[in-house]
Amino acid sequence: MGGLHGPNDILAALQAPRMTDVAPLNRLRENIAAVYMGNRQAVDRLVACILARGHVLIEDVPGVGKTVLANALARSIDCSFARIQCTPDLLPSDVTGVSVYRRETDTFEFKRGPVFANVVLADEINRATPRTQSALLEAMSEGTVTAEGQPFPLPVPFMVVATQNPYEFEGTYFLPENQLDRFLMRISLGYPSPDDEGRIVLRQPSRTALRDLRPVMDGAQLVALQEAVDAIRMDRSLVDYAISIAAATRVHEELQVGISPRGTLALAQAARATALMDGRGHCVPEDIVSNVLPVCAHRVVTRTSMHHADTQTARRILQQVLETVASPA
Repeated sequence: MGGLHGPNDILAALQAPRMTDVAPLNRLRENIAAVYMGNRQAVDRLVACILARGHVLIEDVPGVGKTVLANALARSIDCSFARIQCTPDLLPSDVTGVSVYRRETDTFEFKRGPVFANVVLADEINRATPRTQSALLEAMSEGTVTAEGQPFPLPVPFMVVATQNPYEFEGTYFLPENQLDRFLMRISLGYPSPDDEGRIVLRQPSRTALRDLRPVMDGAQLVALQEAVDAIRMDRSLVDYAISIAAATRVHEELQVGISPRGTLALAQAARATALMDGRGHCVPEDIVSNVLPVCAHRVVTRTSMHHADTQTARRILQQVLETVASPA
């Protein structure tokens, strides 16, 4: 007969990695991919971000599906959704809300803005002025909005999906470094393959499939999965590995600013989300390696370009760091 026959057997059972049911996550990924007919890795990155309670910045040229991808995620989860079309004349109150005077009660009432939704799409965020961009900072980092000295909590779950065009496009502004650091990942979609582009032309998913997309998960299920991410086990050797990667960027001769402790924390949380998506109850070194570029490239500043726009150089340097820092066995 099988069973546990002694202390060693019990200890081994407790320490054995637990598998996680990934069926709900697979349904979510397939639902998004039914509309966004492009880079499947981008879909996985987006799902990992929301599992890790993070926000994502999607940067690429116009017309490759950034808005479709964000909309598909929002429609796949039975939660509130709001879209903010960023323009140079957008005001901070257009994002957070405004106090309105009520004559009948002789008081001011706070009218909540679009940021009070579970999934917020900030479309072309770098077309808004830095002042308006900063209106999202408190919401993204603290989960609250302060108006008239009073804090208003945001709903749970809460995620900002921001899209932006490359900086060299006219009419765009740099995101402040402190806000850019609040995004868990910065990803690029790239152009679709010829086969995928053919499907896009024939099916026109943004006009038909997106409209008919139905939720496959509700807010409570998503929160439960986010809590499952927190329970993913990360060995101390992997924690040290993430710290060593961050430390190497802080002394790299080509970097002016390296990965901060917030970046190390984000890397660890993204690794846990990746492990959950693979159905594992524990992290492995590849979970960290696969997330270094999307999680950390926008958190470092190169010496050749004193801002975060030099993405290619940052990715090259981080790849060198990964090749030099020893991975745990």
